[in-house]
Amino acid sequence: MIEKVIIMGAAGRDFHNYNVYFRDNERYNVIGFTATQIPDIEGRLYPAELAGKMYPEGIPIYSDEKLVELIEEHKIDLVAFSYSDVPHTEVMHKASQVTAAGADFTIIGAPYTMLESSKKVISVCAVRTGCGKSQTSRQVVKILQGMGKKVVTVRHPMPYGDLTKQIVQRFSKYEDFETHQCTIEEREEYEPVVSMGAVIYAGIDYEKILREAEKEADVVIWDGGNNDTSFYKPDINIVVFDPHRPGHEVAYHPGETNMLMADIAIINKVDSAKPANIDQVRETIEKHNPKAEIILADSELIVENSEMIKGKRVLVIEDGPTLTHGEMAYGAGVIAAQRYGAASLVDPRPYLVGTLKETFEHYPSIGTLLPAMGYSEQQVRDLEATINQCDCDLVLAATPIDILQLLEIEKPTLRIKYEYKDNSSPTLEELIKAKLG
Repeated sequence: MIEKVIIMGAAGRDFHNYNVYFRDNERYNVIGFTATQIPDIEGRLYPAELAGKMYPEGIPIYSDEKLVELIEEHKIDLVAFSYSDVPHTEVMHKASQVTAAGADFTIIGAPYTMLESSKKVISVCAVRTGCGKSQTSRQVVKILQGMGKKVVTVRHPMPYGDLTKQIVQRFSKYEDFETHQCTIEEREEYEPVVSMGAVIYAGIDYEKILREAEKEADVVIWDGGNNDTSFYKPDINIVVFDPHRPGHEVAYHPGETNMLMADIAIINKVDSAKPANIDQVRETIEKHNPKAEIILADSELIVENSEMIKGKRVLVIEDGPTLTHGEMAYGAGVIAAQRYGAASLVDPRPYLVGTLKETFEHYPSIGTLLPAMGYSEQQVRDLEATINQCDCDLVLAATPIDILQLLEIEKPTLRIKYEYKDNSSPTLEELIKAKLG
């Protein structure tokens, strides 16, 4: 009997699960994907070029809001939950809706979806969005470069454009960002790696991506997204924890899975977190994964001309996904504002334009911060207009790239950078060298 399937996702894990498990599998008939978290994904097709021989017209992508309706209309047998950074309770609410509608609910095992490489693989994952995973993966690049290794990073997917043009993407120079029409969210992940003189891949078909990366690498770094598990089987599995959100490591899917599989557990941001919170996270790791080696790290602020902040009313721009589905109430920009004596944080909500109004309606807990939303050209323009309308003395931009270079801002601005820094012994470098052999 052929089972009719829906895959729930957000244009990342869902496509990978399809590629490695459902594609060309005659046991299943995939009726469609449902999409959430990322704006404007629904209504597209997973193209025939990627869908395989069984789906010559591609596979439709629907809004997650239509899930129950689709199950009942198509008499769906199986729903595969395939997206990340979701509270455990929400996962089970989805399971309840699915099973009540008459379908089975499944989560595919993490190791089952991991592709094997002919080269060494170091994965860098996290227990939540915004833990500091990207800065950690860049530190791993630096360590391996210092060891004389040829390093290639492969980034968790962010296919927000024409899927047929995003099957395999390689970035080694700034012109590549224009060639691939990268969004702000994509540039935030790719540009810092390219700035280091390294190569980073992304796309949709991660088997093809891996084989290309292997051609030019001694070591492949998996740079995870959200709190998703690695798409590649790692020789060293590094997982980053955030003591500003103690307890989240056992409350979110699949962040808890990452914790349980970690070889190296990095408690990041200890320079700005409460000691009690750091202790709580450590105790949780020791209880649930006693084999993991725990190290501490700072998310070190790098602020030139910090004296500009003192006494100013500042508008803080933080990384978009960290504030939205990452649910972080503050980031490096707020810490910098407090540390260097800002008079106040300016609330952007009275000045919101266009799509940013929708973002705040969907994520009302954002508060007096501005997420750097840039999934589309319209969002970029709305972000620019909102900043220019805000009544503030200074704009603090604490995003992974210099977003101010992509916008025309009519106010004084200051960029806030942050980088990985060891805060304990053994260091990350010492552990990587010991485990690579």
